[in-house]
Amino acid sequence: MTAKLLIDGNNLTVDDAYAVSMKKLRVALVPKARERMLKTRAVVDDIVQKNAVVYGVTTGFGKLSDVAIPSDRLAELQVNLVRSHTSGVGERLPEAETRAMMLLRANVIAKGYSGARPDLVEILIGMLNADVYPPIPEQGSVGASGDLAPLAHLALSIIGEGSLISDGKEAPAASVLERIGLKPVVLAPKEGITLINGTQTHTAVALVALVRARSLWRTAHVAGAMSLEALLGTPVAFDERIHGARGQKGQLRSAALLRDLLVDSEVRESHRYGDPRVQDPYCLRCMPQVHGPVLDALDFIENAVSRELNAATDNPLVFENGETLSGGNFHGLTVAMALDFLAIVLTNLATISERRIDRLVHPDLNQGLPPFLTPDAGVNSGFMMAQVTAAALASECKVLSHPASVDTIPTDGSKEDVVPMAMGAAWKARRLLRNLENILAIELMCGAQGIDFRAPLKPGRGVRAAHERVRPGPA
Repeated sequence: MTAKLLIDGNNLTVDDAYAVSMKKLRVALVPKARERMLKTRAVVDDIVQKNAVVYGVTTGFGKLSDVAIPSDRLAELQVNLVRSHTSGVGERLPEAETRAMMLLRANVIAKGYSGARPDLVEILIGMLNADVYPPIPEQGSVGASGDLAPLAHLALSIIGEGSLISDGKEAPAASVLERIGLKPVVLAPKEGITLINGTQTHTAVALVALVRARSLWRTAHVAGAMSLEALLGTPVAFDERIHGARGQKGQLRSAALLRDLLVDSEVRESHRYGDPRVQDPYCLRCMPQVHGPVLDALDFIENAVSRELNAATDNPLVFENGETLSGGNFHGLTVAMALDFLAIVLTNLATISERRIDRLVHPDLNQGLPPFLTPDAGVNSGFMMAQVTAAALASECKVLSHPASVDTIPTDGSKEDVVPMAMGAAWKARRLLRNLENILAIELMCGAQGIDFRAPLKPGRGVRAAHERVRPGPA
């Protein structure tokens, strides 16, 4: 039997969401969540029956919230809302981020505060499990009333309009839904706004980026340890007593990881005595003091993102006691700031890696390695341009680390007068991650080349294993 992730609006984790987005783990709805949704749906139905004035149910939206809608046009109101908000532009979200967004939207509706029928969750789950997803333009959201435009593109496919992608091919949504055995949803009162109010698009980008960032944090240590060995650096600076004296958690873990990578190094023993250098440059000596705070930051970011995965971000919120309350839980500053923080701390990994690359190729700084790591310098430029590429990427990272969330432009007739620009923060963080991946890849190539020139001496066990991955032997 295929394993499934059970969602209930309260217990989704970053790792689970990543498994659905990247590994296509199947999803199912917890029965108790269905019961909660039906209870709050009954509240909405009662509002409609009594013709009470409630925002998003019997009124217009945003600046038009004072406009009462006749009961015979409530269904039209919800469909028009979805259609009018599908205004995104630009490149499409990658499939993994779109799948994460679909899961997060299903999970928040399952929480039971939206006043929506379980049908909305079921169709989202059905689409996920059939590996179909809508094209979502990634530009057009300011993250204020949630990610209105991208979520509206998702909602459009749910009602059988727009298109869906299956097996890499795009086709009309209605025909794709029919092929996988699903019926388009006919929106009931409030369900249109339920589908588009929320922070799930930029949070989806954040969770995928966070998992990748944790992997890159480990990779940065492997690359740094390899560079240290190639440059005849000393592991003394990673002594546990030094870092215990400071007591910073991330720094302690970083130093421990470096020590593990460098254990049993013949390269180290070759220069333990008689080396005139007292200290290595910061890019080698201070790796725990730079890499460590990045880990502390990733822990902080994960806490913020994890809470948002199970947050009620709809408006208004519907409670089982019959009350509806309008607020601003859709405002995306929490995750926007987390994404900006992610960009800032990963830029530090990028810049210190680029400095290590420069040390490896620089003929005046690389401890006797051939100029630009080539035995045929002059005729061959070696890794000269690899360092130039790393420098270009590191410089771009500095630009991308400027926070998006400090900006705001009033929207919706100034009803939404303070917005967090969360999707801008998400886009920057994703691009910066790609830059960091390439910078670390360049460092690994340069480090492996440097290790080659130290043969027959063998590096530490962890570095040795990494070197074998970069320099695989014959199959």
